Amino acid sequence: MSEAASPLNSPQKWPAFVVVEGPIGVGKTTLARRLSRSFESDLMLEGDCENPFIERFYENPRAAALPTQLHFLLQRARQLKEINQEDMFSPVRVADFLIEKDRLFAELTLDADELDLYEQVYATLTLDVPTPDLVIYLQAPVEVLLERIEKRGQAHEQMIEAAYLERLCDSYVRFFYQYSEAPLLIVNAADIDFANNQKDYQLLLDRILANRGGRHYFNPSAVMMQPELEQL
Repeated sequence: MSEAASPLNSPQKWPAFVVVEGPIGVGKTTLARRLSRSFESDLMLEGDCENPFIERFYENPRAAALPTQLHFLLQRARQLKEINQEDMFSPVRVADFLIEKDRLFAELTLDADELDLYEQVYATLTLDVPTPDLVIYLQAPVEVLLERIEKRGQAHEQMIEAAYLERLCDSYVRFFYQYSEAPLLIVNAADIDFANNQKDYQLLLDRILANRGGRHYFNPSAVMMQPELEQL
């Protein structure tokens, strides 16, 4: 089934603001782009390549952590506040970042004094930012993330170490274990290809359209294996 043929004929059932989240390399931006095309919606990307401090951060995290985090925070807060200032001509908006996630990275990279300063700025900038109608949290093991990072070949990402990704993934798990601000769909993204496999993508899109709130877990590989199990 093509994206144009997807069951998107009932806009009143669509989540108005969809956020895709997950650790580096899990495919959140790819999925956000595809969802944006399917919904014919506005797309908000965190744009790490636009951050002038990002390469310095991966070369020397301790020295560049604070400006890197503040740049991302300013950028993300500005994008989200534009939603409140604009008329909602588009029935759906899709983003590849959750503003609350920004603090997760800050806690990993900043020392105590820097984190205190960051928290003050965060509290000011995130007043009245919109809450998502659905958050899609993509998960994958560290070895899968490293393979995908190497495959996409962005120079600054090649300096990411497995230990940092381990800490990051653990932080994501803890964060979303407690997250209750919006409906949450947790997806096992280890064995599926949303970018190039239409069947994989359609499977997830159908699940998103069927979402009715709350917290849900989705393992697409298990769903795809089910017909084979039923034939045994």
